[in-house]
This record gives sequence, C-alpha cells and structure tokens, in this order.
Amino acid sequence: MNNKLTRHAQRGLQTLAFITAFLLGTSNTVLAGTPSADATAAVALMYHRFGEDGIPATNIRIEQFERHLQILADGGYHVAPLPEIVAALKAGTPIPPKTIVITVDDAYASVLSVAWPRLKARGWPLTVFVATDPVDHNTPGYLTWEQIRNLAAEGVTIGAHSKSHAHMAKLSASEAAQEIATANARFQAELGTVPTLFAYPYGEANAGTQNLAAQTFEAAFGQHSGVMTAADNRFFLPRFALNETYGNEDRFRLLINTLPIPATDVTPADPTLTRNPPLFGFTVADDAISLRGIQCYASSEGETTTEVLGRRVEVRQAHGFKGTRGRINCTLMGPNGRWRWYGRMFYLPKEIRRDNAHDD
Repeated sequence: MNNKLTRHAQRGLQTLAFITAFLLGTSNTVLAGTPSADATAAVALMYHRFGEDGIPATNIRIEQFERHLQILADGGYHVAPLPEIVAALKAGTPIPPKTIVITVDDAYASVLSVAWPRLKARGWPLTVFVATDPVDHNTPGYLTWEQIRNLAAEGVTIGAHSKSHAHMAKLSASEAAQEIATANARFQAELGTVPTLFAYPYGEANAGTQNLAAQTFEAAFGQHSGVMTAADNRFFLPRFALNETYGNEDRFRLLINTLPIPATDVTPADPTLTRNPPLFGFTVADDAISLRGIQCYASSEGETTTEVLGRRVEVRQAHGFKGTRGRINCTLMGPNGRWRWYGRMFYLPKEIRRDNAHDD
C-alpha cells in the first residue's frame, strides 16, 4: 500500500511540475567513455522584453527578472557564455554543474535599458538574437545598429534571428536561405562579423532549415523546453521560455534545476510534421538513467500513453494537435528531487492540422 501511495504521489508531483511549465508553449549518440549526460548539460533561458507592461506574453516584469538573477546568485549557479557552452556540446566535454545560459530574442530596446545593466553588474554574459529588418527600419522599441555595436563591444554575443523574423518552416529552401544570407550580409556590414549562432523565429524549423543552419552556424536554437546536452541535435537545441505568467519563482526554480533526458534516434526527425498526431519516440542515450516513472504530455490532451521498451520511449497521443504548433514534454524524477526533462515542438502545415488529423 505504501509503495502504491508513493507511486501516486510521484505521478501527482510529476503532473504538477509539467503543468507549471507546459502551457508556454536527429541527434548525435553519446559514445561509450564520454562523460554522462548530466556532466555535459546546461539550461538555456529565453526572454524577449523586460519591463514592457501590457505585453505579458513576451514580457518579464522587472521585479521578476531581478528575482531570477538573485536566485541564480544565491544558488551558486554558473552563468556561462553561450559560445563556450556550444563548444563544449560540440566536443562532448564536461560542463560545470548548475550551468545556465541567458538568451534574449528579437533585440527589443529593453534588453539594453533593463536586462544588460543588471547582468553586466554581476559580470554575467548574455546572447541577443537579432532579426535585422526591424533594426534596419528603425522600428520603435527595437535596438539600433549603434546600440548593437556597443553591446557587442561590451562582450554581449550577437546571434542571428533571420532577416524578417519569418516563419521559416513555411518557406521554400531558397527563401529560407535568402533570409539567412541577407541577414548575415547586414551583420557583416554593420558589425564587421557574422554571427556563429542562430535562433529560429517562433522556434519553428524543419529538416531543411536545420541543414541550412548547419552549413552556416555553430548551433541553432528553438523554443522547446528541455536541457541542452551533447546528445542533442546541435541545430535544434532547447531553451526554457520565460514571461510574466510563466516567470514566477516556483517555475523558475524548477527550470534551472532540471536535468536532461538525453534523447537519440528521435522520430519523427523532422519537427515539421507530415502526420498529426506524430508517431513520436526516442532512445535514452545514458544507460545510467532509470526510465521508471517517465511520463509524457502533449499540448493536445495532457498526459499521453507512454511505453518504455528497454531504452526506447514511445509516445502515443489520442488526438492530433490543434493550431500551427504542438508540443510534447517528457518528465522523469531524477536525483535529489530534480526533474529530468525532454521536450519537442512541432510545426503543423495547414493540411495536417486538427481538422485533418489522424486519430487512429
């Protein structure tokens, strides 16, 4: 009876942990002899706006952001430069425990007025992913090229975020290539260098855009939840998104303490779906990680049917995703009360959205 109650309690905690974070919205196998997944892992945080009231979906309140930074400082977290972590992921070399990277998408002006002064005061690094059109057009509320140059001179890593902030999964191969090439030309002209890191607008990608990113950059990032590891596809790395609603202290502490579920042989490999719901599955690369109690959740329905076959995890949804994007997140209790997490975000072309979903 006690064991049964313990299992129910664990399932309840697992569901709660997922719900607090879920509503936000091809890999390289780790070879034997390399460090464990936990030793090659880092958590990436993603913000957009700071202190811009009235835009809660992409904004973090100043007091929330300050609290985040204080929690990181008090907890002894290692806030690292993103290029340094990408190099370690590429090499499969150890990453310090409790490593965090901080990223900002879209280059809104509040990153300069609010975020960077607070990070700079602590000596902490920052990466800003810039879409070039709003800067070129002097769009109100965005950074200028002069401000971006000044940030770069102060040590901020400038990443690419396409030319027009396009839904790149919708684009043809030539259109996607043009988005990246035009933006990179503008970076070269304005900064004298081209970024080595890329973030997909809206977190949307397909196999073609990932291949394109691999030809141009050292790594590329989505907006799906999870912990970066050397096992991941380096051109579709996860980040935890934060905003007013999903930036509360409890959720923040949950995210910065997550551990990886290192996934290889992920199916479908292409996050732009041809079937809805997908036949989703993955193999857990680290044999030291027990899969007992793993559970997966889909944005279409919550808890899914999850089957463990040795080291293989297979997820079956009862219903197709609604809308243009769908998510699956898998969680598992790890050591010292820390949750393991693997997430995936999918883009759904119009022809396979819920009205035409395969519900068999």
